[in-house]
Amino acid sequence: MSPVVPDYRGGSIVNLMASIGAALDGGQTGYPTLDPALCPDLGRARTILLLVIDGLGERWLQRHAGGSLLAAHLRGRLTSVCPSTTASAIPAFLTGVAPQQHGFTGWFTWFAELGAQLTVLPFQLRLGGLAVPPGLLSPADLSGAGPFADRLPVPAHLLMPEWLAASRFNLAFSGAAEISGYNGLPDLCRQIVRLARAGDGRRFLHAYWPGYDAIAHEHGAHSTAAEVHFQELDGFFARLLDGLAGSGTALLVTADHGFVDTTAESRLYLERHPRLERMLTMPLCGEPRLAFCYVDAERRPEFERYLEEHLSHAVRVLPSRWLLEEGWFGLGRPHPQLHRRIGDYALLLRHNFSLTGRIPGERRLRHVGVHGGVSEDEMYVPLVYALP
Repeated sequence: MSPVVPDYRGGSIVNLMASIGAALDGGQTGYPTLDPALCPDLGRARTILLLVIDGLGERWLQRHAGGSLLAAHLRGRLTSVCPSTTASAIPAFLTGVAPQQHGFTGWFTWFAELGAQLTVLPFQLRLGGLAVPPGLLSPADLSGAGPFADRLPVPAHLLMPEWLAASRFNLAFSGAAEISGYNGLPDLCRQIVRLARAGDGRRFLHAYWPGYDAIAHEHGAHSTAAEVHFQELDGFFARLLDGLAGSGTALLVTADHGFVDTTAESRLYLERHPRLERMLTMPLCGEPRLAFCYVDAERRPEFERYLEEHLSHAVRVLPSRWLLEEGWFGLGRPHPQLHRRIGDYALLLRHNFSLTGRIPGERRLRHVGVHGGVSEDEMYVPLVYALP
């Protein structure tokens, strides 16, 4: 199956952010807006609410929840960014631009300017999981993009789970937006309705729900647990529509990525390929479904031969620079360090395979649901739109 390359020219989550910015007179992000027919009257809304449901793929929604209220308000599908992962897509929502500009290329990223691999969203050193000291470095220092909220001439509000609201990453890219923590879906609904109905001016609300993603990682996107949780989300959406009725709110629901479910047989581990591991100059970076490899220059022909002979059923190998040149990470001028953050080769996992490595102190990854790749299930996310 051919890879799904992000459609940054008018059909991705980055273009959705451009549309929101334009509707709120926030100027241009450098990316085209969506087709206005997908979100009619968005510019007339008093409040624009963006709800990001982490991990909810468009193909999953069509296959498992075709009779749901969320599916009834489905306007189309968008592509995520590359890699199709929270660590690259959430920065796109918070900044309004693609990895090409914001510079975050996966859960584990090599920052050459620091001489270290970081776990991006928790903002920790990969080795040992030590937090980067707050006074020493901010996630914003490693990005080429500022907060989306600072583009807007209207108040903005971020609603995040209580345990996540004050994270270093959120604080770095919230800008002028106010951040509120919530506890559970009922509390999130109450806070959204209160904020949407407060005052007379226009505003932007951005809410994030990570619960579906956590369940899909542990049990799989096609599990009963994921379907049960989705029913809770659909009920939440119904309550939102009721609570926002007549408030002048435009409600947009999308996701950062979808999922592929693995099996014990399809989970590949670098430690089982010691010869391949010795060709690398550092641990694997990126994601289980799209890994970035830094390879000893003298051993690159051997690296390519090994993958062809032993892993071609599971892995497609592409030079990372080719992905950059072909626009997989975005449009326009790239972050000056981007080419150093994507390695020498990108390994695109086929079918439902995943590939991970580990360093001292890390456990072997046993997630059932994984993402980061360029399959339809991972890359396509829903565009749900309602004017309650």
